[in-house]
Amino acid sequence: MGIDDIVNQGKEFLDDNKDKIQDALSSDQAEQVSDNVLDAAAEFVKKVAPDSVDQHVDGVRDNLDGMVGNDKA
Repeated sequence: MGIDDIVNQGKEFLDDNKDKIQDALSSDQAEQVSDNVLDAAAEFVKKVAPDSVDQHVDGVRDNLDGMVGNDKA
């Protein structure tokens, strides 16, 4: 089995399971996990970056949060 076979199997899996994947990404659990991960990442960046970028970090965090979970902006 070559890399092309693996890629093709991945594509087939995604095509066959689009609805299930979308449901999982829109679930309450995905919302909780994404909130926790995004909060932690944003806080880390705020600690190491100058305070002047905090507002931009929050904006990026909020935009990403709107893409995952069920709390759509």
